[in-house]
Amino acid sequence: ILPVAEQLKDPVPNNIRKGYDLLKLKNAITNIHYPENQDILAHARRRLVFDEFFYLQLGFLQRRQLLKEKQKSASFSATGELINRFNQIIPFKLTNAQQRVVDEIFSDLQSSKPMNRLVQGDVGAGKTIVAVFAILAAIQSGYQAALMAPTEVLAEQHYRKLVGWFNLLHLPVELLTGSTKTAKRREIHSQLETGELPLLVGTHALIQDPVKFSRLGLVVIDEQHRFGVHQRAKLLAKGNSPHVLSMTATPIPRTLALTLHGDLDVSQIDELPPGRQPIETYAKTGRDRKNVYDLVRREIVQGRQAYIIFPLVEESEKLDLRAAVEEHKRLSETVFPEFKIGLLHGRMSSAEKDSALTAFRDNETQIIVSTTVIEVGVDVPNATVMVIEHGERFGLSQLHQLRGRVGRGQHKSYCFLMSGT
Repeated sequence: ILPVAEQLKDPVPNNIRKGYDLLKLKNAITNIHYPENQDILAHARRRLVFDEFFYLQLGFLQRRQLLKEKQKSASFSATGELINRFNQIIPFKLTNAQQRVVDEIFSDLQSSKPMNRLVQGDVGAGKTIVAVFAILAAIQSGYQAALMAPTEVLAEQHYRKLVGWFNLLHLPVELLTGSTKTAKRREIHSQLETGELPLLVGTHALIQDPVKFSRLGLVVIDEQHRFGVHQRAKLLAKGNSPHVLSMTATPIPRTLALTLHGDLDVSQIDELPPGRQPIETYAKTGRDRKNVYDLVRREIVQGRQAYIIFPLVEESEKLDLRAAVEEHKRLSETVFPEFKIGLLHGRMSSAEKDSALTAFRDNETQIIVSTTVIEVGVDVPNATVMVIEHGERFGLSQLHQLRGRVGRGQHKSYCFLMSGT
């Protein structure tokens, strides 16, 4: 059959082929079967791999074009009284990176094609405030906005931040989660339908049927990789092709982002607010434990706080892992009897979680022992040490998120990955 390969027409244009130093298709096909030498075999393979990715991307682009042509969204105004007032009340200046991302978002929102943008920014780079600019653009254009987060802890934290700002702007905002009381739910539902509630923050509870918006124009999804495609689609269906802004702190290399999220425009907040220092990260074994505890003690004496994270809630017979409940007892009684230590894990009720976090936030407890429920969005600028027990049991993006719980203030911060192996 090989002689027939000579007749193959190459669909990839010459300029692209030359630009990427690719073999002609017929040469690639011939040499993948009967290579003259190792070198040309590698070239042949590279050409065929290129084609696979190239067509995948073309498919994505085509899908994106069709979506943009078919769907019409409301176009929002990027200037107005709300945004001006917000600029006046925030006590700091946006970093250049934040300003650039806000401009990219505004240019999307002013078009009648639906925005579909992913904002990536390291933990603490200030993604929330960028989202607020988008939300205010929607509200001042007469639309409602929804912000959905994957856990109650995170939704509550966003809500707490937003209430502070929105009160100053005289705008109402509500929180809807699984633990919202029935009477409060009904009130939120009716205010959404009449349109008097411009912003609703919540967890998956936002997706449930009784939630009806009068004019949903913008959907913000935090840690969007934690939601399924159908969940996101259900929220979008509550509006008429609303604009979508997704946020993530999990670093996704650009090439991977294009492959996984080919239908998204990606914006990057690639600088931290001034005064933040890089977090020193160390891998330690059991014999360094005393030194780690000494550093924790030293930081607390200076008025700081610490997290100690465990992979399990209670000891398991099968896995010999340090577990949160038992360790909390040991740390309180024998290691740090002079400090107050809080406990936080997924089996606690919402109220218990909330009071544990509030006590830590207010520095009533100096150390919090927790499982990964702490992973996203908990913001305590005074905490400077993160100790992760059995670091080898966690995935890379989990470790990245956990480490991001410290280094949120102006103090030097440390992260220790303890390993039993």
